[in-house]
Amino acid sequence: MTDPDDKPKRKRLSSGERREDFITKAIDFFADEGFESSTRGLARKLGVTQPLLYRYFPSKEDLISEVYDAVYVNRWRTEWESLLRDRSRSLTDRLNEFYNVYTDVIFNRQWMRIYLFSGLKGVDINRRYMQLVRQRILEPILMEARAEMGLPEQPAKDCEIEFAWVMHGGIFYYGVRDLIYESTLQTEKDRVIADAVAAFMAGLHIKLHRDQPT
Repeated sequence: MTDPDDKPKRKRLSSGERREDFITKAIDFFADEGFESSTRGLARKLGVTQPLLYRYFPSKEDLISEVYDAVYVNRWRTEWESLLRDRSRSLTDRLNEFYNVYTDVIFNRQWMRIYLFSGLKGVDINRRYMQLVRQRILEPILMEARAEMGLPEQPAKDCEIEFAWVMHGGIFYYGVRDLIYESTLQTEKDRVIADAVAAFMAGLHIKLHRDQPT
């Protein structure tokens, strides 16, 4: 007969499993608390000793880098880039589909809170991600727009990138209002995206043609 006082033994984690467990718990911690805590405080929140945490992550910055990879890099979908470059479809259609699937990934509490906390505290997570957005989303969008409008191919100008950020940032802010401010949103996400894309494409057509040399 089994002794009712016997407790099941906790499964011993392998080194790799323990590392992943630390990263998962750190994601929750940074999403809740931000980046102000010391490594000692972080270890206490994770329920481990500071020396044990150092065995896996020599510094807090190393752990933050792992969190960045887990939350941002590993959730990136390579098919997004193929979607943006699919010239068998109009760019408007591509942008509507892209931003709907893209926001399905980034519109979650962990993603948003870690991104915003990192910007407030000078952690480079959001700067690194903004560079990724520029290179993999905004610059390709502008290249595809020029091709669709029959304009010569050329690197995007900074002012054009800023114009694209207006659309991208407006869609992002819809998620901030939902997940951070917990506002009551009256318009469905796909409608917001469609309106943002339509306004961007109309304005970009004017901008790119106006800026062409005469």
